[in-house]
Amino acid sequence: MTKKEIKSSSIESIWRTTYNVGDPVEVFCDHNQNDQRVRDWLNGVVVQADEKMVAIQFVEDVYLTGGWMVPDRVLWCRQDSNQIRAAQRTHSRRSRIRRR
Repeated sequence: MTKKEIKSSSIESIWRTTYNVGDPVEVFCDHNQNDQRVRDWLNGVVVQADEKMVAIQFVEDVYLTGGWMVPDRVLWCRQDSNQIRAAQRTHSRRSRIRRR
């Protein structure tokens, strides 16, 4: 994930976050959680990105707003969408066992 400065004549400058291939992200989408369909944040990985759009692939099944399952588990979002954010680290590192 990189931050890119956009110069504008009407605004001094705008900082926009852009996502790159391999970035862990969270997307607000429909998916299954505990055998229930929910609309919540789901972890995924960016598999394709350009200036405007980003493709995120998930391990779990995801659904379109109309209820259709996405067969390849890849959703597309705009880079500046409020439905996507950088993944928040939820798991802790395993403690390393020291060998003597």
